[in-house]
Amino acid sequence: MSDTAETNVAAETQEPQTPQLSMQRVFLKDISFESPRSPMIFQEEWKPEVGLELNTKSRQVGESVYEIVLEITVTVKNSGETGYLVQVQQGGLFVVSGLDEQQLHHALGAFCPATLFPYARENIDAIVVKGSFPALMLAPINFDALYLESLQKQQAETTQ
Repeated sequence: MSDTAETNVAAETQEPQTPQLSMQRVFLKDISFESPRSPMIFQEEWKPEVGLELNTKSRQVGESVYEIVLEITVTVKNSGETGYLVQVQQGGLFVVSGLDEQQLHHALGAFCPATLFPYARENIDAIVVKGSFPALMLAPINFDALYLESLQKQQAETTQ
């Protein structure tokens, strides 16, 4: 048997690559805090109305390495006027390999953002407290449900 034939046989008998998903680094990509009505807002009764916007971005930055950025904007109003606004871009580098396309999209769209969320939540809370406002501990978010909702919306748009 020739060397080429032996190599082909060996390649065919190899098992599929074992799935791997690991976080390599967490980083704060951007953060901003605005309190347009300071210091007058501290003289008012505090009855906050919290608004939350959430977005994720992903891009491949190396072989099996992906950057995921979780973008969160929190707008807190008091008596209908903006008390403060916080914007955070929490980033992470993840090594992802051995997944089929559907599993990869799910990992990048749900699992990785869910992993980054506690870091973003902590950064938001810390900057709000430094702005002299009461702590803001965001409730957990079900990223799997958001991912499935996004998929259903995309499928509905393509069938129209």
